[in-house]
Amino acid sequence: MSTSHPAPRGRLFWIGTAAGWAIILYGLRGVFHHSLDTRPSQLARFWIGGAVLHDLVLAPAVLGIGVGLARLAPRRRRATLQQALIICGPLALFAYPEIRGYAHILRNPTSLPHNYTVNLLLVTGAVIGAVAITAFIRRRAGNIRATSARTGPARQDIEAPPGNV
Repeated sequence: MSTSHPAPRGRLFWIGTAAGWAIILYGLRGVFHHSLDTRPSQLARFWIGGAVLHDLVLAPAVLGIGVGLARLAPRRRRATLQQALIICGPLALFAYPEIRGYAHILRNPTSLPHNYTVNLLLVTGAVIGAVAITAFIRRRAGNIRATSARTGPARQDIEAPPGNV
């Protein structure tokens, strides 16, 4: 029975670990030092809620969509759909706080000045359009290559008809 041992950690690992923890502690100090602006209880709720939401909702949903896509989508279109989802999924997650208006401040018209739902739909449409156009161009190039491979290269050994030289 073989047991695997973790690789020994060298000096660079421990230097990086110490530097990382120093940056984290500096950030936490700033959170508590500027508590009126950072609202530590809401920040903690956001981080914990985000971790729970990710583990219990988002990750299973992404896996389920991926499995469903692999089973239902035609083989030729899977890569295109996956590309669009890989780009649009994080876009939607990134835009979610703005769509919900979490940073909106009363009596400050510049806090969230745009319609973020419409903007997300426009960007998602542009991404889907770009992915579809790219897939179309690749498919056309593949069809042209396949057609030329079937017909073969032009034959050079055929002689010209007599009298046309």
